[in-house]
Amino acid sequence: MLISVEEIGLATVLFVWIVILVGFLTKFFYEALVKRGVEERVVIYYNRKIIHILAGGLAAILVPFYFKTPIVPLILAMLLAVLNYIPHKTGKLFYWYQVPENMYEVHFCIMWGICLTAGWLLTGNPWFGVLPIIFMSFGDAITGIVRNTMFKRRTKSWWGNLAMAIVTIPIGAWIFGAAGAGIAALCSLIEHYEFGMLDDNITVPLAALAILLILNPVPNI
Repeated sequence: MLISVEEIGLATVLFVWIVILVGFLTKFFYEALVKRGVEERVVIYYNRKIIHILAGGLAAILVPFYFKTPIVPLILAMLLAVLNYIPHKTGKLFYWYQVPENMYEVHFCIMWGICLTAGWLLTGNPWFGVLPIIFMSFGDAITGIVRNTMFKRRTKSWWGNLAMAIVTIPIGAWIFGAAGAGIAALCSLIEHYEFGMLDDNITVPLAALAILLILNPVPNI
């Protein structure tokens, strides 16, 4: 199937929005809060979660309604992965949302593209790729926001995982019924753990995708 002009147009709009969000809006938010005395790392992790929701999450929700294939979204995701990797390679970080000790935002972009493409191509239905991204985008974001608010640092907390479950279980149920709700609950537990370089931006969407492919539920949408 050929890529349509509409798909290219929407991808361009999304790319411009993400550039504005990441390059200007979150930077403004960082500078405003730091001037008010908020600790820099606290603001950085708020910004990362804002980007999760308003970039990754928003784009994922739009995909099933406006794209005919995963090709253009995959290209966009990989482009964003490269653009996030370059500052780490050059040592010139986007200091308002990047940190030198990890490249989890790069993992996020890569997994966004891989999960969407794999889920869609293996089943013929985009929601199999989108739901894992929603768990990674919205679920992980609310987890981080709760933890950041409570502890003022990047750490794991069951309070954050509870918040993730509250957000993602209804979404999972809406899209895939009981199977989606169950996977959301399981991913809310998985998010609590990291295994070396395998951070939750990798483990959560991969686990969700694998279980969806095994169960192969019928989507409600």
